[in-house]
Amino acid sequence: MLTVPPLPTLDPPYGWRVVMAAGTRFTGRFRLHGPGTDTEVEVEVEVERCAAGRLRDTYPVSAHDVEVRVASGALDTLPSEALRMLADAVWTADPRCRRIVYAAAADGDLNSFAQAEAAGFRHVVDVDLADEEVRLLVAEPEWVTGGDRRLDRVPQS
Repeated sequence: MLTVPPLPTLDPPYGWRVVMAAGTRFTGRFRLHGPGTDTEVEVEVEVERCAAGRLRDTYPVSAHDVEVRVASGALDTLPSEALRMLADAVWTADPRCRRIVYAAAADGDLNSFAQAEAAGFRHVVDVDLADEEVRLLVAEPEWVTGGDRRLDRVPQS
């Protein structure tokens, strides 16, 4: 049986702030506050352990895999750097996370798909959920994607 660790506390880089809005052991809803503008960018995101969430049966999940969801329409105005920053914050908080998954609606949400790709995510598979079809895009750390697959490269903390 897969033991799912609790969601870690996110500490974002690049001058972003993350404010916890709500959460459980495996899910967090956050507000991202973006840097560098006169009017701060604020968007709501959700982060969830894949093994405890809606993607648990869609692919061979790892206990540390995380899905990120951005508020509907937010990727229309939010730069792809924010999604990249969120991925970096997850890896900093949980170095054993092997996949960060972004699910774009398969019904033509081309902008969020393009923004996720611009943030370093790559499309891997389309899946059917209970109420929609989504295109799963993933970002993976170098210890997963690098040619050297030795187990001693997997973070232990």
